[in-house]
Amino acid sequence: MIDGLFDLKGRVALVTGASRGLGKMMALTLAEAGCHVALNARAADSLKETAARIEKLDRKVAIVPADVSDEAQVSAMVEKAQEALGKIDILVNNAGVWGGSYLVRLTRADWDKVLQVNLTGAYLVAKAVGKVMLKQRSGKIINMASILGFKPSPQSIAYAATKAAIIQMTRVMAVELGPAGIHVNAIAPGFFDTAMTQRYQEDKATLQAYVSKIPLRRYGQPEDLAGLVVFLASSASDHITGQTIVIDGGESLV
Repeated sequence: MIDGLFDLKGRVALVTGASRGLGKMMALTLAEAGCHVALNARAADSLKETAARIEKLDRKVAIVPADVSDEAQVSAMVEKAQEALGKIDILVNNAGVWGGSYLVRLTRADWDKVLQVNLTGAYLVAKAVGKVMLKQRSGKIINMASILGFKPSPQSIAYAATKAAIIQMTRVMAVELGPAGIHVNAIAPGFFDTAMTQRYQEDKATLQAYVSKIPLRRYGQPEDLAGLVVFLASSASDHITGQTIVIDGGESLV
C-alpha cells in the first residue's frame, strides 16, 4: 500500500530562497527524492553550487533568479521555470528575511522590507504558481511559516507578523485552490541552525540556557526538515490541506 507514496520521480519543484539554509536543503532533498528543481534566489551566482549538486543526481535543474517582492520578476521567474522544466508540480515558498529588532527601535524601512519579502513575496509567488497549477488541476504548495507565528518573542515583531499571516494565508489558499486538486500546507520551524540565526548562537551560555528548555534538548538542523518536505510534496499527504505543521523539537510547548 505504501509503495510509491513518497516517490517524486518526474515531478518538478520550484524552491524560492534556495541559495542557503533551509531552502537549499529542501531543494537538494526534493532532488534526491526524484524531482527536477527550479532554484530561486536574488543572485544567480549564489545558486550555482546547489545546481551542480542537483545535476550530479541526474536531475534537471533551472536557475531562476528574481526578487520575490517584485511582481514582474516573479512572473518572469515562473515563466522561465516552466519553459525549462515543462511544469511546476511543487512550490516551496521559502524566501524570507529576519530584520529583528524591538518595536521602538525597528525602522520603518526594515518593517517594510520584512513585509515585502516574507509576506508580499509569498503572496506573489503563490499567485503566479497557483495559476499554473489551476491549469494543471493539481499541485502542492508548501509555505514557510514559523513558530513565531504562534508565540511571541522579543525582537520578532515584523517577522512574527508575517509568519502569523502566512499561517492564515495558507488556510485561505487551501479553501480556494482545493477544488482544483491543489494542496496548500505550511511548515513552522522553531530555532534552526541557519545563517539567519547565527548571531543568536554566538553567546554560548544564553544559547545553552535556551536549548535546555526545549524538550528534545537541541535546536534544529536543516536536514531535520527533509522528511517533512518530502511528505508534504508527495502523495503521502494527499488528504491534508490548510494545515501548519510545527517542527521544533517541542520548543513551542514550553
